[in-house]
Amino acid sequence: MFYHTLGQIPPKRHTQFEKPDGSGLYYEQLFGTIGFDGMSSLLYHVHRPTQVRAVLESVDVAPKAAVQKNMLARKLIGFQAEPADDFLDSRVPLLFNNDLTVGVASPRQSLTAYFYKNADADELLFVHRGSGTLRTLFGQIPFGYGDYLVIPRGMIYQIDFDRPASGNADTRLLYVESHSPIYTPKRYRNHFGQLLEHSPFCERDIRRPQNLETHDETGEFVMKIKKQGSLHTLVYATHPFDVVGWDGYNYPYAFNIQNFEPITGRVHQPPPVHQTFQTDTFVVCSFCPRLYDYHPKAIPAPYNHSNIDSDEVIYYVDGDFMSRNDIAPGHITLHPGGIPHGPAPGAMERSIGKTGTEEYAVMVDTFRPLMLTEQALKIDDGKYWQSWL
Repeated sequence: MFYHTLGQIPPKRHTQFEKPDGSGLYYEQLFGTIGFDGMSSLLYHVHRPTQVRAVLESVDVAPKAAVQKNMLARKLIGFQAEPADDFLDSRVPLLFNNDLTVGVASPRQSLTAYFYKNADADELLFVHRGSGTLRTLFGQIPFGYGDYLVIPRGMIYQIDFDRPASGNADTRLLYVESHSPIYTPKRYRNHFGQLLEHSPFCERDIRRPQNLETHDETGEFVMKIKKQGSLHTLVYATHPFDVVGWDGYNYPYAFNIQNFEPITGRVHQPPPVHQTFQTDTFVVCSFCPRLYDYHPKAIPAPYNHSNIDSDEVIYYVDGDFMSRNDIAPGHITLHPGGIPHGPAPGAMERSIGKTGTEEYAVMVDTFRPLMLTEQALKIDDGKYWQSWL
């Protein structure tokens, strides 16, 4: 990420920052990861951010494995996952290992009854359907169709979802919880961290927080914190959004998949050209509308390939999905490492002579095998692994 600041900050960090009414000092907080070595920001609070009034229940929310050692290609019908009123209750974990969890969510209501903090993982929310505003102690980020929302671990947030007059909005999210920080791809950054000229997106495409909220309120504010696979409920003594200003490199941001500029070539390009995010344990790629390969003998469909070192997950968003048969928006395919996979029967032949595709999809390639939850098995079509016969 790159430097950003919002609101009021003192001219020198770690120095006295007096309130304008003379009632005392603002309270500085370092918000960082990886000890004091990772990305960090400095925030300035009206009240001490350390005041806990009560500690309530703790609930185990860690995903449970129904299949620990999977060697079947699978297709999950994501839109069959049941909606729920509460934002956290609507999250359905499908695939996971010790590095990450991949799931879907369809919340009917906004996240406003309490505040949420994931102290275990960075979160990546992909907005398939719906719109609204992500509200954090760093400010607000409006979001809509095609947005990736990157929420660093420890970020306190709420979400307001827009609802039409009918009240029948169908909000659909893909979410990824990562136990290592989520960054932009190193291959597209110079040694200063700036995105290079050949990068498929740049800093102009990244939407940072705006409209900083500053609530000078005391009382009882319910905070749900996810830590070590449990959801802990605490009561804070002051409003979490009491920040008057901040600066630094560690903050939430949005990037829309429609702003990804695909890299193409004379022959088929391998998936790394679609990379959008990276971690130490997996990568995220964006498949977007693009021109096909222009060699006179090109085969636009991807060649068969073996995922020896990774499991491949693709979430299909919209478009023609040229390499697959019988795929619709909201479907999720899992191609486990150890066996080859490739275009569906007929897809290679159909692609020859085509000049472009209008597909949108999100791919997560993990470096360690994924386990499946019982919720995943309930929406598995059960026959995808035979689809190449």
